[in-house]
Amino acid sequence: MKFTHTFGAALVAALLATACGKKEEAAPVAAAPAPAAAPAPARTSVEVLHYWTSGGEPKSAAELKAMLEAKGHEWKDFAVAGGGGDNAMTVLKSRAVSGNPPTAAQVKGPAIQEWANEGMLASIDNVAQAEKWDELLPKVVADVMKSNGNYVAAPVNVHRVNWMWANPEVLKQAGVAAMPKTWDEFFVAADKIKKSGNVALAHGGQNWQDFTVFESVVLGVGGPEFYTNALVKLDPAAIASPTMTKALTTFRKLKGYTDSASTGRDWNMTTAMVIGGKAGFQFMGDWAKGEFTAAGQKPGEGFLCAAAPGTANAYTFNVDSFIMFKLKDEAAQKAQGDLASAILSTEFQEVFNQNKGSIPVRLGHDMAKFDDCAKLSATDFVETAKSGGLVPSIAHGMAVEPAKAGAIQDAVTQFWNDDKLSVAEAQKRIAAAAK
Repeated sequence: MKFTHTFGAALVAALLATACGKKEEAAPVAAAPAPAAAPAPARTSVEVLHYWTSGGEPKSAAELKAMLEAKGHEWKDFAVAGGGGDNAMTVLKSRAVSGNPPTAAQVKGPAIQEWANEGMLASIDNVAQAEKWDELLPKVVADVMKSNGNYVAAPVNVHRVNWMWANPEVLKQAGVAAMPKTWDEFFVAADKIKKSGNVALAHGGQNWQDFTVFESVVLGVGGPEFYTNALVKLDPAAIASPTMTKALTTFRKLKGYTDSASTGRDWNMTTAMVIGGKAGFQFMGDWAKGEFTAAGQKPGEGFLCAAAPGTANAYTFNVDSFIMFKLKDEAAQKAQGDLASAILSTEFQEVFNQNKGSIPVRLGHDMAKFDDCAKLSATDFVETAKSGGLVPSIAHGMAVEPAKAGAIQDAVTQFWNDDKLSVAEAQKRIAAAAK
């Protein structure tokens, strides 16, 4: 089945008025019938597959829809909920295999390259070059959006993954004066919170949450260069190194500060433990901020935010983006360009990211309307882009191909759940998964 759209261009007819002169004693002339109304302009249908279905995300999708419709296009919503995007990818693959892909789809990380390698993606260089995306975006982010040097995806936002969240009252009651900056400081603080009767570390025992914490530990113990070698380049020597041994040892020690009911708990319910004063800390990306703000809390008052221990000069990023499929119709191609332009516009970047908890992907965006956590994130985003500390999140699909990331994630979760599994064996399993 071939993918087609019904497009049209609007033609506005000029109406010519005819003046009728009146002659004395002439018979009255019958009034001419009113001219028919000009047909409404045909609108280009743009089908957009996405998984923005929770929290402030639908509001953001509505904003993008309004911007696209203002350019004369018709937004055809194709929202697929559930699975953190996994369900959407299943539907997308089915549509693409049948030869009926949508106009655009929400896809991120190395999966972009996989679609490009299939020869299915269209270049949007005409928009990217006109709007100077290479200057607007950090190179490490721009490279993810390209295939063979051509832009095939438009980035929407930046999530920082290596965040540490805390309840200030829980910390105060335990005698913890400040957010810990090193892992040694964290364990001292965690011991105090545990002694005070609260859970020191709120954690949801699901494999992706285990992996989220693990990558922050690796980054904090080894730094950006080691993280890149071990979890982006998958260098066997880095995975087998004493630095990885130390990271795994630190990771295992964290489990002793979690509660016994953590297994299988969703991340937002885990955040609720911090919000409710039942736990001191949580390691989670900045989407957790939406839970705090929804509870009426403000940064610095109801909750605290800081980079995970040892990672103040580093930044693990997770970028949402949209790929554009190859379409033959010129009107459809123009619609794709308009969509890409709207996504990178300052207007959409501001509205979307305030709703989502993330920050604009554009470097130098005005952050005046954002909260203090977002401002810190934006500052660190710019600085780490310059220093080399800006690295892709392996836990959230930005660093390596999905199959390898999934295998490594399984090895990490096995290590977290099995206290009898040695650090050395865990390193071997991670190395095997990385091949």
